[in-house]
Amino acid sequence: MPNPHRTRICFVTGTRAEFGLMRSVLSAIKRSKKLKLQIVVTGMHLDRRHGRSIGRVGEEGWKIDAVAPWKGESSGEATGNAIAALTRIFEKLKSDVVLLVGDRVEAFAAAAAGHLAGLFVAHIHGGDRALGQVDDSLRHAITKLSHIHFPATEQSARRIARLGEDRRRIFRVGSPGIEGIAKSAASRRELIAEFGDLPARRFALLVLHPIDGDESKEFRRADLLLRGVLQSGIPRVVVIYPNNDPGGGGIIRRWEAAASNPHVIVRRDVSRRVFLGLLRDAAFLAGNSSAGIIEAASFGTPVIDVGPRQKGRQRCEDVRNVPYGQPLVRAEARKIWNAGRPRRGSAANVYEGNHTGARIAAVLSRLTGGQKPRQKLITY
Repeated sequence: MPNPHRTRICFVTGTRAEFGLMRSVLSAIKRSKKLKLQIVVTGMHLDRRHGRSIGRVGEEGWKIDAVAPWKGESSGEATGNAIAALTRIFEKLKSDVVLLVGDRVEAFAAAAAGHLAGLFVAHIHGGDRALGQVDDSLRHAITKLSHIHFPATEQSARRIARLGEDRRRIFRVGSPGIEGIAKSAASRRELIAEFGDLPARRFALLVLHPIDGDESKEFRRADLLLRGVLQSGIPRVVVIYPNNDPGGGGIIRRWEAAASNPHVIVRRDVSRRVFLGLLRDAAFLAGNSSAGIIEAASFGTPVIDVGPRQKGRQRCEDVRNVPYGQPLVRAEARKIWNAGRPRRGSAANVYEGNHTGARIAAVLSRLTGGQKPRQKLITY
């Protein structure tokens, strides 16, 4: 029997980037007469060193239903504490479905709490591969804890099925972060208001996340990346702070030192609209952000993907991977910068879908109560 009330969809968000990726889905859920959107904020959103982006969520008009503290002496302790907190929150909110995206540890905590609480767990961007620190393992663990899967590509959908998930639970919808991406990006006027004179195609965008917990190594990696890009001849560089994975403090120290360089603009946090505007207008994106793999191709923005963080992830033809190393980054950056006549990509994106947000909301609205749909058996 269908639920007598609107199905309560509880989206748990841990980072600015993942929240931005989900806007089309959240809007579709909010519009639905069969669904009720709940938002729980945790993780990096609460970290002042990373801009405390919980404020942006509220400023953009979204109602935050609960906050799950992210505290502990280690990532493992913080995860355990968050699982306990989220369990209490789901019970208080009377959530029916826990909605998650990606491979972050915050999503894993929510998947564990939701699954053990007997709720539906719905997972977006399952089946992808990306080495990260523990990202690949966490993503597939979330898949096994989930009941409904929304992979972005056919390749990822096949991988979920090979993990033993019932094909009737798998809905290939594309990446929600691609839907309406051109319209969502900040205008040139908005970028000028934020950054002053920053002509299109005359700057590089840098987003670097840590790959291990050694802050001294991450400081050196950030230094190599920045020096390599600056030596390409490009006149300006815009740098965005990393996520809160272990080791990120080393990257932050390098960016803090770079803030005094007149050729470098450093930001702890920017809105999704501003980030997409920067991504559209940059000569290239350098670093190891998933935005280089998923969103950049929709703008035809070339990407220098540095190091192994995104290893294994399906990518478009305008992404070039290079090992950490100043000469290697410099050579690739010079090739794209092309002595002031930047090369552009094809703007074809393997992650594109069709009405992604609406399709996800439609599947969620068809979920029914009872124990059977929440019972899973591996298919082989």
